[in-house]
Amino acid sequence: MKNYLKNLVELNDTKKSKRFAYFIQFLIIFSVVTFSIETLPDLKPQTKVVLNAIEAFCVIVFTFEYLARIYVADNKLKFIFSFFGIIDFLAILPFYLSFGIDLRSLRLLRMFRLFRLFKLVRYNKAMRHFANAMKLAKEQIILFMIITIMLIYFAAVGIYYFENEAQPEHFSSVFSSLWWSIVTLTTVGYGDVYPITVGGRIFTFFILLIGLGVVAIPTGIISSSLTKAVEPNEEKK
Repeated sequence: MKNYLKNLVELNDTKKSKRFAYFIQFLIIFSVVTFSIETLPDLKPQTKVVLNAIEAFCVIVFTFEYLARIYVADNKLKFIFSFFGIIDFLAILPFYLSFGIDLRSLRLLRMFRLFRLFKLVRYNKAMRHFANAMKLAKEQIILFMIITIMLIYFAAVGIYYFENEAQPEHFSSVFSSLWWSIVTLTTVGYGDVYPITVGGRIFTFFILLIGLGVVAIPTGIISSSLTKAVEPNEEKK
């Protein structure tokens, strides 16, 4: 029985286990769709009953999967406190905590139902490749994030000195200038805060050029890591 369950929920090397994996993927998407429908205003009582029944069915299946994975795990505690173990637990937790209880404070817990989307990572090869790529590029990404934070702060300080006297309401301090710095370096440019002095505009021009690199660099790092992550699997095939 244990070997059968292990093959069904973990190995995915038989038709039954693959069908079960596809079934779980379908339920994840289906439950997220029904969750979104629940937020629509003026739903009919009959519709709410159907949605609640669908939610109960999904939770029963997810609970079975969660308990089965604990049962077949070689190290049960390790699985429970692993990334996927925590995700599986959070995916079913809101239902049991709010079941039969009408407390407004518990409604926030329903947000955790969105964690079911993370369950897809377990079943999707492309997502697994992406996760492996992120691991390979971890050091480069951390270094890039540190440099980016330094650039954001530098840009905020620079624009503060250029624009503080001209626009004290928008650039009253380095902290208030951080918003402009973030939207400019990420090339979003909402246009709600912008420089009006000559020095500020020239400074912004150079920050925008740097911002193009800020957007492009992580793309190159991740794409290179994805290639490295996919190549070993292609060679095996």
